[in-house]
Amino acid sequence: MAKTSPRYWLMKSEPEVYSIQDLQRDGRSLWEGVRNYQARNYLRDMRVGDLALFYHSNAKPPGVVGVARICREAYPDPTQFDPRSDYYDAKSKPEDPRWSTVDVEFVEAFTLVSLDALKADSALEGMRVREKGSRLSVQPVDVAHFRRVLRLGKASS
Repeated sequence: MAKTSPRYWLMKSEPEVYSIQDLQRDGRSLWEGVRNYQARNYLRDMRVGDLALFYHSNAKPPGVVGVARICREAYPDPTQFDPRSDYYDAKSKPEDPRWSTVDVEFVEAFTLVSLDALKADSALEGMRVREKGSRLSVQPVDVAHFRRVLRLGKASS
C-alpha cells in the first residue's frame, strides 16, 4: 500500500483555554470541543502524520504560533457525553455520536505570525483564515501556504 503524503490544516484554540505552550508541556492532547459540522468533518478527514498550524484565536493579536501533528485519527469526542463539560451535547448519543476529536502532538513553537501578517503576505492569497468572517476552528491549508507560514514563523524566532 502506497504511503500518502501528509495533508495540512489550521487548528484554532483560544490561548487561555489551550495554548501551544500547554501542548508543548503535555506533549499530546485530544482536540476537544469542536461543535461546527464542517470543522467536525475536517477532523474526520485528518490522518496520522498530517500537520496543523496551531493558531491562537481570540487573542491580541491572533495568529499562528506553532505546529502540531495528528497522532490519532478521529474518534467520538468524549466531552459531548459529559454533563459537567462545557462541550456537553444532550442530543448526542454514544450509539450515534455527533462530534469527533483527534489527538495532536507537539511539533514546534515559534514567534507569532499575526493574522495581520498573514493578510499582508501576497504569497498567502487564498488562505482561508485570511478571509473576512472566517471563523472555522479547523480548516485545510494548501502545502504552499503551510510552508510559507513556517518560514515566516521561523524567520522571526
